Amino acid sequence: MLTAQSASHAIETNGAEERKFHRVTISVQGRFMRADHSEHDCIVDSMSPFDAVISSSARPEAGERIVAYIDYIGRIEGKVTETGLRSFTLSLNATDRKRDKLSAQLTWLANKHELGLPEDRRHERVSPSNPVSEIKLDDGRRYPCRIIDLSVSGAAVEIDVRPAFGTMVVLGNMRGRVVRHFQEGIAMEFMTLQPEDTIDQLS
Repeated sequence: MLTAQSASHAIETNGAEERKFHRVTISVQGRFMRADHSEHDCIVDSMSPFDAVISSSARPEAGERIVAYIDYIGRIEGKVTETGLRSFTLSLNATDRKRDKLSAQLTWLANKHELGLPEDRRHERVSPSNPVSEIKLDDGRRYPCRIIDLSVSGAAVEIDVRPAFGTMVVLGNMRGRVVRHFQEGIAMEFMTLQPEDTIDQLS
C-alpha cells in the first residue's frame, strides 16, 4: 500500500533507477492541452516526480506532447508513453529542481489523501430524504439515479452508467465532475460549494 512517505522516496537520480520510483495516489483535478491545442478536463490518479497517470475522456496518442495545469501542483509537461481506454501515462519533462518541488507537493497531497480527501469527508455528508434524482451530461443525455449521500462539496450517486473520470455532470441543478467510480455508481465533486440551506432542504 502506498503511503505519504512513498513520495519522499520517489526521486531517483540515475537512468536505471528512474523506472523504480513509486507513484502516490492523489486523485487531483486539472486540465491538459493536446498537441492540436484542444483542452480537456482530467483527473491525475497517481503521480511521481517522473510521471503521472491521468484519466480523461480524451485519448491522446503515444508520443504526443501534453501540457497540463493540475490543482495544487501547477504546470507540468511531458510526452505520452502509454495509452488506455480512459487513461494515459505522461512522462514528465522537468529539471531536478522541479522534481524536488514535485516530491514535496506529492508528499503533502498524499497526506491530504490519507486524511480522507478528495472524497470531501471534511464536509459533513447527509442522506437525502428523497434520494431520487437525475444525472445530466453535457451532450444532453439524462440518467435516473439515487443519491446515496451528499455534502456542500460533493455527492455519491447510485447510477447504472459510469461517465469517465473528469466528465462534467449535473445532479439536479448542481454541476460537478466525476472523481471516482465504485460498484454502485460514481462520486462527484461540485464545481462550487453548495449553500448549506440547499443541502438541508434535501436531507
